[in-house]
Amino acid sequence: MSNPATHRDAIAAETARFVDLVRDADRTTAVPGCPGWTLTDLVRHTGSVQRWFSVLLRQLVQEPPRSRDVDLRLPEDEAGYPDWLADSAAEAASAFAVTDPDAAMWAWGADQHARFWVRRMLFETLVHRVDAELALGLRPEIDPGLAADGVDEFLVNLPFAAFFAPKVAELRGDGETIRFRCTDTGGEWLIRLRPDSFEVEQGGTAGPADATVEGAAADLLLLVYGRLDREADAFAVRGDGDLLDRWFANSAF
Repeated sequence: MSNPATHRDAIAAETARFVDLVRDADRTTAVPGCPGWTLTDLVRHTGSVQRWFSVLLRQLVQEPPRSRDVDLRLPEDEAGYPDWLADSAAEAASAFAVTDPDAAMWAWGADQHARFWVRRMLFETLVHRVDAELALGLRPEIDPGLAADGVDEFLVNLPFAAFFAPKVAELRGDGETIRFRCTDTGGEWLIRLRPDSFEVEQGGTAGPADATVEGAAADLLLLVYGRLDREADAFAVRGDGDLLDRWFANSAF
């Protein structure tokens, strides 16, 4: 489902859900998925990311930006944050309307095109919408196709994330393999640790892996983002537990 039009529509829908969640909520509520944050912090972060990515898209930046300073137009008081988040999504939609998703531009991940930032914005928004639901004691629902796309987006970009997630540099080895498999969508990825880095094979390969984690796409998405533990009943886990310990201790961002 790695389709810019799908991603654009999903950003709008996910943000609208997020806004509805927090509009009448106690915005001082703690967010377990982001320790130390309240719902206000979560909303501020998500809207700020949407606005910053929108600036990058409008400028089609060709090198890493030297500053992340943008005019966020933050509300004067916390009561204004839900509408401000809705306006952030409108800013993003405006940027999408004037940006060719296939335009070449700098990105920190694998795909050096504008569509990278649209996809990245979607999963920033979706995961933090889930964070808000979990903070409010609600059971999140995630479209399986979007969830599988989110697992893919996370894994294929992770090898490039060491500059802001330094523990990723510890994911090295001598050919050890980890397989992630979605039991509902058929999505599958094989991670192979190398002496200098690691590679992600989409679709996996035939034969056993040193460790395997299987579960529904939505649960795997929350697993790779650290919102679920692999010991949860949602997963079937086989193989080298020490290898999985190393992976999960160093793959968060």
